[in-house]
Amino acid sequence: MDNNTGKNTAIISYLTILGAVIAIFMNNESKDNFASFHIRQALGIFCSFFLLGYFIGYFDSWMVSSAFYIFYFILWIYGFVGAIQEEQRLIPIVGGFFQKAFKSL
Repeated sequence: MDNNTGKNTAIISYLTILGAVIAIFMNNESKDNFASFHIRQALGIFCSFFLLGYFIGYFDSWMVSSAFYIFYFILWIYGFVGAIQEEQRLIPIVGGFFQKAFKSL
């Protein structure tokens, strides 16, 4: 797989949870390390967003909810910009965990 295809797959992985699933299938036959790295990061961001968002929803406070959304938006931007710039930067705080948890991708 050439570098441009790996970059495109990495960028697609950050476009919603559906984009992450599509990127998994795009990277399935010939594994590109760069694309796999970003697929794991994006999938981790989306899964943790939905998992933690369920519990954050029980707080009846716009301050808690907006802080949660801003935090995850910043994490998403950090990963997306890394994919565009062709850098393999771990997402702060949880990136290493995502790499271990989704190592089979």
